[in-house]
Amino acid sequence: MNAPIPTQIVPSARLSKMSPQAVEDEFLGMVDAGLPIRSAGTTKRAPRRLFGAGYVPRFKAQLFDSVFYFSELRQNVDIRFSVTYIVQPTRGGARAAFPRIFYKDVSLVWRSASHFTAEWIGKGDIKPTIEDGYEVMYSAEETTDLPFEIQHAVETVCRHTAEIRRDDKALARVLRQAPVGRVPAYSDFTGPRRRAHANPRNRIHGGRPVAWFTRRHDPESLRFAAGFEPDFGDGGVLEVTATKSRLYGGRVRRFRVLSRNRKIHYLFMAAPRHVWIIPAQALTTELSTYGVRTVDVEAADELFVPGYEYHFVDDSVDPPELISQIPPGFAGAMSEVEPGRCDATAWLDRLPVVREFRRRVLEFSGRRGPGRARTAPAVRA
Repeated sequence: MNAPIPTQIVPSARLSKMSPQAVEDEFLGMVDAGLPIRSAGTTKRAPRRLFGAGYVPRFKAQLFDSVFYFSELRQNVDIRFSVTYIVQPTRGGARAAFPRIFYKDVSLVWRSASHFTAEWIGKGDIKPTIEDGYEVMYSAEETTDLPFEIQHAVETVCRHTAEIRRDDKALARVLRQAPVGRVPAYSDFTGPRRRAHANPRNRIHGGRPVAWFTRRHDPESLRFAAGFEPDFGDGGVLEVTATKSRLYGGRVRRFRVLSRNRKIHYLFMAAPRHVWIIPAQALTTELSTYGVRTVDVEAADELFVPGYEYHFVDDSVDPPELISQIPPGFAGAMSEVEPGRCDATAWLDRLPVVREFRRRVLEFSGRRGPGRARTAPAVRA
């Protein structure tokens, strides 16, 4: 049987101290020396056109055997993003650069878009779920979440971008355009995931959920598989970093927390009023050419409802239809910043794990004062 993908607990990546010009010179020098650029968009046959369009790397960070070269932030009508080149060994052993679109979701997690259509940004793989006794395929957005260990580096790119320019052409230049209505990603995104999950030794908890609810729509019924609970004790909280959000009312702290058995980790987001959890991740060191992990952590989606989530009436259909990703009965006031999204605090604050986090981590850190971000030494998981 093939060996499992290695795992490692490492500090979050930080941007290189190289100047933006030095980063640009280094990357373009590698390209001039023969480093191939494998674009999936309209620049596929002439990828150097990306430089002429202004997407030259200005910042650099490394995680495992992948090096991330970030261009400055841009935005279109929907998202803020960075055209990022991921340089890593290919299956044949030679290194190549893969241009990707890294963008920030409303949950404040950075993602790597898998493709795009005229309607939406592709959100990765699809997974089955059972609804009313029928199997339904849904978009598994968490499969596009960048590793927790690179999130702070991308966030730092935002702070170092002096002017965020409007750009409505980047997606087409970088990503593969799919027909209208296509939801699943293409094989360059899904293939590495299929290969990773084909080895049973890579499956977290045997592929079974690490967290679930014993009663539908009851936050108090949350249960964790033994050992997969977040560890809020000494050594469990690896790092604390921060960002800002107008949607969430100011400073938002991010707490990277290990599970008790050190098999997975969680990212807890703490805003002035909200606490929510980003979908848990494995600690595996293999990243695909999209910069995302190839191994999943299965858990109930309701555990990872963001502070504000979709909840609105779609009156474009007859009869009008309620569209909601907040469990029934728990939707609060609609956001004044993001129309169509409502406050999910009523659900989140009744999750036992959120209550424990508030008591053991937030109240404790509040008594100690604001403090500084913490980092963890690299250890094998």
